[in-house]
Amino acid sequence: MTSFDDLLSQVPIAQIADQLGVDQATASTAVQAALPTLLGGLQANAAQPQGAASLLGALDNHGGLVEGDGAVDLRQVDVGDGEKIVDNVFGDEKNTVISALGAGGGTGGNDLIGKLLPILAPIVLAYLAKQLTGGGGAAPAPQQTQSSGGGLGDLLGGLLGGSSNTGGLGGMIGDALSKNAGGALGSVLGGLLGGKR
Repeated sequence: MTSFDDLLSQVPIAQIADQLGVDQATASTAVQAALPTLLGGLQANAAQPQGAASLLGALDNHGGLVEGDGAVDLRQVDVGDGEKIVDNVFGDEKNTVISALGAGGGTGGNDLIGKLLPILAPIVLAYLAKQLTGGGGAAPAPQQTQSSGGGLGDLLGGLLGGSSNTGGLGGMIGDALSKNAGGALGSVLGGLLGGKR
């Protein structure tokens, strides 16, 4: 079943904590703040036909990262590729997003968030690819690039909306907005998601 909690379960929190030199609680808080922001950025991109086509193309290269039921092995994550994904998703707003997330309580600050987003981006794309292809690795159908991202838009919407029912995603975005971010994250997400219905 596709859910934010399912996506979160694929993220190797302990490995991320070790790689970034922080405790697991800090890594977990940072991941839970960064993931919804990344999903929101991807959804905003998928809402535009050109962005959806580009994103679907990128998914073709990431399907193998999430295999079986266990968490991703961090050694397989291409952080350089993740950097490009983050740049594409947030564009000129990347540093603003990092600053807003870094200002949230318990996230470890801007430096940690800046290192975390490129680790998470390939994992998120791999998860999306697996969900769209049913785990088979086949490319998504071309009609999914039509309208607001088609199957991709629906999948992202389900991840964003579904988790708020469990208090996960909605609460995390709310927390991030209400903490020391001073509304910057809300402005960025509002701008990113402005084209969304």
